Amino acid sequence: MAVQMLSRTPVPDASIVVPRRRRSRRHWWWHLVLAPVALLFALPFLQMFLTALTPASEINKFPPRLIPSSLTLDGFGKLFAQSDILRWLLNTVIVSAVGVTAHLVLCSLAGYGFARLKFPGRTFGFLAIVATIMIPTQLLMVPTYVMFARVGLIDTLGAAIVPWLASAFGIFLMRQFFLSLPAELEEAAVLDGCSRLAVFWRIVLPLAKPALATLAIFTLLGSWNDLVWPLIAINDPASFTVQLGITNFQGDRRTDWSLLMAGNVVATLPLIVFFMIAQKQFIATMTFSGLKG
Repeated sequence: MAVQMLSRTPVPDASIVVPRRRRSRRHWWWHLVLAPVALLFALPFLQMFLTALTPASEINKFPPRLIPSSLTLDGFGKLFAQSDILRWLLNTVIVSAVGVTAHLVLCSLAGYGFARLKFPGRTFGFLAIVATIMIPTQLLMVPTYVMFARVGLIDTLGAAIVPWLASAFGIFLMRQFFLSLPAELEEAAVLDGCSRLAVFWRIVLPLAKPALATLAIFTLLGSWNDLVWPLIAINDPASFTVQLGITNFQGDRRTDWSLLMAGNVVATLPLIVFFMIAQKQFIATMTFSGLKG
């Protein structure tokens, strides 16, 4: 019996294995090109980190030095002693966490409704939502500020949270993904007695993990780095986000570069850690969304 099973085991064809090995050896030299390019993109972050550790007496020297003669933590000491950086980080984490959660819930529900539910005005409503993407953000700032002022959200953390509760891009992304799913799976679940909400929760959402990850990453990056709208809507230092707080380190006549760069390091470090933890998912997300480079 064992001899018969071994005799039936398919043997891989050498004509298939050899080209794969040749293909892997053929593209090894791409690393010689990608390594200098990766180093080129990493240089600004390296320079930012070194500037944060450079003594104030050497930062303004000309010509500037790429590697300082000595390293110091005075910039980070002044950052934590003279500013509310921890409070700003907490506010940014709150804004990003609420924005990502709200995007995943609201945009997925809206996208599923536009993809599967049939109701009057569905096409017109979806086109109207997508059309808002073409409106420049600068045109919306004044009416948005007036609306927020009337409801009392100006100078509060809610002014930074509300714009990230949902977006037309998120609704569009989720709708297009739900349209790519076969409707037969949902029809079979409905025949088994599942409600529409149960079908969405048990059948559709588990299949939508790539789209949800894409939406979560883009929302996190956008809400974490948002500066223009908080700069207009928030003047209370207790409600500053980290990007808005770092902006105040720049003066009209003099800028403490070690303090500014230390703040940028603290603001960038959480995103770098997040990318290192979710690197595989991030690459899969970029592949799903069709982004390159």
